[in-house]
Amino acid sequence: MKRINAIYARQSVDRADSISIESQIEFCKYELKGGSYKEYADRGYSGKNTVRPQLQQLIQDIRKGEIAKVIVYKLDRISRSILDFSNMMELFQQYQVEFVSSTEKFDTSTPMGRAMLNICIVFAQLERETIQKRVSDAYYSRSQKGFRMGGKPPYGFRLEEITMQGIHTKKLVEEPQEAANVRRIFEMYEKPETSYGDITRLFAAEGVLFHGKELIRPMLAQLLRNPVYVRADKDVYRFFRSQGTVIASAEEEFDGVHGCYLYQGRNVKEDKLQSLKGQMLVVAPHEGLISAEMWLKCRIKLFSNMTIQANRRAVNTWLAGKIKCGHCGYALMSVKSRSGKQYLRCTKRLNNKNCPGCGKIYTEDVESFVYKQMLQKLRSSQTPLGYTKEHQNPRILKLTQELDEMEAEITRLVDSLMGAGAALTTYINKKVEEMDRERQAKMDEIIALAGNVATPEQLEKIVADIGNWEEADFSEKQFVVDKMICSVKAAADGINIVWKF
Repeated sequence: MKRINAIYARQSVDRADSISIESQIEFCKYELKGGSYKEYADRGYSGKNTVRPQLQQLIQDIRKGEIAKVIVYKLDRISRSILDFSNMMELFQQYQVEFVSSTEKFDTSTPMGRAMLNICIVFAQLERETIQKRVSDAYYSRSQKGFRMGGKPPYGFRLEEITMQGIHTKKLVEEPQEAANVRRIFEMYEKPETSYGDITRLFAAEGVLFHGKELIRPMLAQLLRNPVYVRADKDVYRFFRSQGTVIASAEEEFDGVHGCYLYQGRNVKEDKLQSLKGQMLVVAPHEGLISAEMWLKCRIKLFSNMTIQANRRAVNTWLAGKIKCGHCGYALMSVKSRSGKQYLRCTKRLNNKNCPGCGKIYTEDVESFVYKQMLQKLRSSQTPLGYTKEHQNPRILKLTQELDEMEAEITRLVDSLMGAGAALTTYINKKVEEMDRERQAKMDEIIALAGNVATPEQLEKIVADIGNWEEADFSEKQFVVDKMICSVKAAADGINIVWKF
């Protein structure tokens, strides 16, 4: 098959000071001196990555062995990334494709050409990073002056065009009905006895939607933390200063009338709604909705509010990935009560969804019940289970390590269920189920490699001795559960175990 030449052109923005696609192709045609070619052109795509339809088509044709030479107007037309360009050069070398930049006169068939090409791509990336720095500096400068930096307006406001310091921008203006709901939320949460659940249930019962969605805990928490709603006075100024926030506005600008914008501080990676240290606060041109006194009371209450989180021991229970709600089938997570005991709660119920939950079932009681049922099941079973504790097979050791990593991943997934929306909760539950199946496959491979098969009587020795069971490591306990149990569904009226044999 005869290979052909290819001309590739790219233009990110069609403007007067940029060279057009057509002009790039004319320059490249000169290199061919009348030879035939195939055009590949991406219009409106940046060079920061290779996610461009015509470039991807070119790559496919190279892999098919159809391309002999690639000509571009300038090397940054094909990529501004050193890594992407390096990968492209490896592809060209693999399929013996020449690369020519018509204006920079590079020929990759020579060592000098390859060296000069690498030098130029470094400067191309430097130029891109310099542009990014200028954009970042402009953003930071504008945000310091109180300009709104884009995005959907917070609930309770709409946008109105204004001119500030001679610059066209937008400011927030109260949306009466939404603002009334915001005030109602703060009035409710200010009361010590009111919880997130009280507020979300009330608005759900009334059918009130927030940006078209039902109010859930993460959305409510974000609303209550946002200083865009406060009529910021000197107390608000002192509060943020005490938290280590960078305050761009002078203290006298905190007049008890205007709200504030909270922007991500430079070199700060923490969530600005969770940690205020290093974030940047600026007085905004719009009027706030909530008095400084009420907003601060709610904000301080948020600090003392104990977020429900999965306890390490409860999450890493040997029932992890198996224990489900008896009503909806969603994962159960352990929550620490005021008495210090762990109890199970439905993750769907925690997010105020349509599930009555499993009631207050203590994790310790479920573990004790399942443990006794496992003993009983083993004593009545004659099915070989394939357990071996002592093994030195390298593959088994590798699989065991992978199982430990999977358990850590399941732990992180279950942790993230708290406060997750419906879509994320569904995704995480499916992910846990997928990982549980993968974990079972690894367990089966361990059994096949081990070469030893233990009878239920032998396995019973591991389970029956309470001391050994408590001292056994997590992987040993999880192994026994994986070999015996498909799932454990818990509800207030009982616990149902689905066995594997």
